[in-house]
Amino acid sequence: MRTRHLALLLVPFLATLSLVSLPAAAQSTRMGKLRITVNPKQAYVFIDGKAMRDGNQTISLTAGKHQVDVVNYGYFSNTQEADVPGGATLDLHVTLQKSGENVSGPFGDIEFKGHPRAAVLLNGTTPAYFVGHVDEFDNNFLWHQWLLVHPGKYAVTVTRHGNTIWSGPIDVKAGQRVVVYLNDNGKMKTHNFQRGLTLGPQPRFDAGIASAMVPVAPVTAQLAASQSTANCGQSATLNWSDSNAVATSITDLGNVSSSGDKSVSPTQTTTYKLVASGPGGIVTRTATIDVNAQPAAMLTLSTPEVTFQKIGDKVVTQGSATLSWTTSDGNRVTIQPLGNVSDNGSQTIQPTPDQTTAGPVNQNVTYTLKVSNACGGTATRTATLHIIGSIKPAPAVTLASVFYPTNYPVHSHPRVGLVPSQEKELAEAAATFKNHEEYAQPNKLLIVGHADVRGPAVYNMALSMRRAELVKDYLVSQGIPASEIEVRADGKRQELTEAQVKQLQARDPEAPPKWMTAHQKTTWLAYNRRVDIIREPAGQESVEAFPSDGGNARIVWERPQPAFRSFEKVVAQIPANEHQTLASNTYAK
Repeated sequence: MRTRHLALLLVPFLATLSLVSLPAAAQSTRMGKLRITVNPKQAYVFIDGKAMRDGNQTISLTAGKHQVDVVNYGYFSNTQEADVPGGATLDLHVTLQKSGENVSGPFGDIEFKGHPRAAVLLNGTTPAYFVGHVDEFDNNFLWHQWLLVHPGKYAVTVTRHGNTIWSGPIDVKAGQRVVVYLNDNGKMKTHNFQRGLTLGPQPRFDAGIASAMVPVAPVTAQLAASQSTANCGQSATLNWSDSNAVATSITDLGNVSSSGDKSVSPTQTTTYKLVASGPGGIVTRTATIDVNAQPAAMLTLSTPEVTFQKIGDKVVTQGSATLSWTTSDGNRVTIQPLGNVSDNGSQTIQPTPDQTTAGPVNQNVTYTLKVSNACGGTATRTATLHIIGSIKPAPAVTLASVFYPTNYPVHSHPRVGLVPSQEKELAEAAATFKNHEEYAQPNKLLIVGHADVRGPAVYNMALSMRRAELVKDYLVSQGIPASEIEVRADGKRQELTEAQVKQLQARDPEAPPKWMTAHQKTTWLAYNRRVDIIREPAGQESVEAFPSDGGNARIVWERPQPAFRSFEKVVAQIPANEHQTLASNTYAK
């Protein structure tokens, strides 16, 4: 260093270092002193982030805790908290340890004029970016005082006591010296510096009595990704390292250590940018991971077509198919109309057509798979199943009223009275009822017995009950459960009128024989010797069609009660013990 600068070291400095001016009475309690001794002697002191000066010094501070940074380029810095007592002095001794290897060129040189005690920081404003003070870089005449840097652009800050004396960019080229005049608003001049092209590796800090050389090591950095492409949700590893950097940051990771690795799962194509900054420069490195956001999906059916057949309420044929799917790179999978499903799987499906009315079935059912992921990617696949078949109503139930000969069945022969034609009607009714029950909700049969107007009401009520019970027994014999049959006797309370009988005959597709039309009164009586059958809850009532054709019609129609032996000829299933002549004076009803 120059002689005049050496002399300045002997000048008392306490007055200029006082950061707070207080009344004398208050200073003994609110002010204290920090007496700091440093090694090497050129080391620079920062208090609470503010540049103070180089070397050993005593600093007046407000009482309390302060952060003390002692730095010197080429040495590990020292940062600690000092609790300065009020009205007393705190002694602090700091010895720094050397760090870093020699630095090779080529070099340029930065020289400063003015403000010799001010700190010089490159590419940052914290103590970590300190490279020296102006008095170490302000002469190149008798002594070498060089701030050597690699070619490049540098953001320079010259500061002291929390004040920025000058800051600005400097573009340094190899073999060139840039002189900055701090007292002239940072005016710069450029000179040749050929020594910078030939200097060999230099230690990071070298100072003599009046010389100093600080070659600043360039910042280097590397950033790499374990893979350049990834599917959505797939992870990759970022690996990085740098040297001579003070601060390092990476996109999405924030500040990081000088070396390391980190697993990342980008949701879109991402370029990770590493920025490593230090006194020797600011270096940027990038690594790009291309993200394939599109998920993969497949949806298939084991067969393109199934059969559906329904009769009444019963599905008699319902074909099935297997729906299979696979997806990858998705985090939500749905299949409509199934809902949420696993990423991969299969499911047996038995589709039901939307159609509810009778007729042929011809419908397509489309299954739609949708898969999405956190990267915003989506995929849609469809599979269509064709349903063919038919919907038919439940088989019809044929119900016909049953007609009895006069006074049959009598009390002594309650199982005799059905002629073959009426048994045939009942057999057909039983068969259609059972067939209907197979395809529909359970029904019940209400058997209602009637009698013509002749005879007392009590007798006719009992006679109509026997008639209803005989019909029930026959239906049970045809396989209809007794629990599904109820009986009721109406006697002669619900008589058909003669006009109603004529209307029934008119609706009959078969014209009645003359012997019926010639004796309308007898025909009216015959129509009321019947049993009606009602299917509930449907409300279907038996057709009141008199069996006017066939060999049994006459015996059922005649007004007198037929003799048992005459009746026996038309009734094939009469038990042997009932073969007897019925009394002729029995009420003919």
